[in-house]
Amino acid sequence: MSEKIALIGAGAMGGAIGTRLLETGNTLKVFDLDADRVAALVEKGAVAATTAAEAARDVDFVITSLNASRIVGLAAFGKDGIVEGAAEGTVIIDMSSIEPDATRKFAKMAAERGLAWVDSPLSGGAPKALIGELTLMAGGAPDDVARAHQALKHVASNYTHMGPSGAGQTTKLINQVLCGLGFLAVAEATQLALDAGVDAEKIPQALKGGRADSALLQEYLPRFAAKDYRRTGRIDNMVKDLNAVNDLARQTGTSMPMTGLCAEIHRMLTAAGLGGEDQAAVMEFFNGAKEEFAT
Repeated sequence: MSEKIALIGAGAMGGAIGTRLLETGNTLKVFDLDADRVAALVEKGAVAATTAAEAARDVDFVITSLNASRIVGLAAFGKDGIVEGAAEGTVIIDMSSIEPDATRKFAKMAAERGLAWVDSPLSGGAPKALIGELTLMAGGAPDDVARAHQALKHVASNYTHMGPSGAGQTTKLINQVLCGLGFLAVAEATQLALDAGVDAEKIPQALKGGRADSALLQEYLPRFAAKDYRRTGRIDNMVKDLNAVNDLARQTGTSMPMTGLCAEIHRMLTAAGLGGEDQAAVMEFFNGAKEEFAT
């Protein structure tokens, strides 16, 4: 069944989500401050909107894919924001990765305006979005989460209701702990293989099915070994998420020494000018940051 959807934020992740929604037959309106990003989706069949409010008119779902709670707040509740155009009952689905506290605040503000808010951050990145195999962890009222699935089923193969508003974002932070530490572990193992003269390209096959196997190992060890830094994510986004993890850990009194070290390494890479590079560029931690990268 085709759905009427608005997309706010058409960057690498939002663009992939929008592409998949169009390919699966949905009607899509898109707004982004970057005209080129909007144009790329318009070429695939989307309708351009000049504001978030305009995008939110006459749709059933509004998906946000942005990179900070401040930006989500402005897009939803600021001038010409989503709430100015959305009809009562519209479901706002925030697929950004932001703080759980901010999500709970936004959900309350939306409810006061007769709108539903579902936090549905993701795992799998743009490659999985393009083939409809994202993993989504959702927070919100049960009925709202179920309604949101009508739109999200086109981009996700794993959709789990984790609890009330903010529970999806908390689960995403847990995901980022595992991913952040996993990236560094795979990078270290790759460097050891290279230094020891083992054919690193054979390691994923050699370890496949064993206890050390993982999706990260299978996807990223070959990329680490080849210094394949194609951009499918950003190191500074991982910094943002790990900072949020550290904030949550302080609130809960949870000791997370390895995550703290992982965050510091990612901050070092960002300070070295690699914040905009793909996670694969953590390999530069072992070799010294390069000044330039191929685009």
